[in-house]
Amino acid sequence: MDTFIILVQIAIGAALINNFVLHYFVGICPFLGVSRRIDTAFGMGCAVTFVISIAALLSWTFTYFILRPDAPLPAWVWRTAGGDPGTTIDLSVLSYIMYIFVIASSVQFVEMYVRKFFPPLYKSFGVFLPLITTNCAILFACLEIMKHLQDPTKLWGLHEALTLAVGGGVGFTIAITLMAGIREELEMCDVPKPLAGAGISLITAGILAMAFMGFTGVDKGIQRTLEVWFK
Repeated sequence: MDTFIILVQIAIGAALINNFVLHYFVGICPFLGVSRRIDTAFGMGCAVTFVISIAALLSWTFTYFILRPDAPLPAWVWRTAGGDPGTTIDLSVLSYIMYIFVIASSVQFVEMYVRKFFPPLYKSFGVFLPLITTNCAILFACLEIMKHLQDPTKLWGLHEALTLAVGGGVGFTIAITLMAGIREELEMCDVPKPLAGAGISLITAGILAMAFMGFTGVDKGIQRTLEVWFK
């Protein structure tokens, strides 16, 4: 039951408390570029959630078995080649290259799928769909997973990595959809000329970020509630 509570905390933390966009300010490009209409924003959020989940699955697998210090696969190859068994093999220097390759491959798959089955949505995304490859929110999730695989005594399992990824994707979807709804309403408002366009969008994003600060501490309350329920 402790595992369930931890997973709930990770999910809520990634989606609301430590929202990737509104807390860490990663993934700002699609957040501002594709948040003009609610349907397009929601589609982008779903695409990012899918890509970030696939990237998390693959990055955890590669990091756990290959890239982290003393990973089993390179250690086995080193011993097989006659190396000193006491030597620590650390390939974490290759992490960025591996993660970018994984993200780019996942985005290519999503792009082909959307272009074939949802042509209007593909056209509305424009250049921002292939730009998911450079969406730093996805790379941020991969690096967070890597951070929790550095300490051998506190290794994250695949379930924790996927919970972080899905929670982060849901949080991105919530943020970009809220932003799109507000921007649709702003089109009917009399916005001063100096603030029209990017100016009012950035101000709105800042207000949203302050609003999400209200979720601080929610995870602790949920933890206490779950501990009482499952006591």
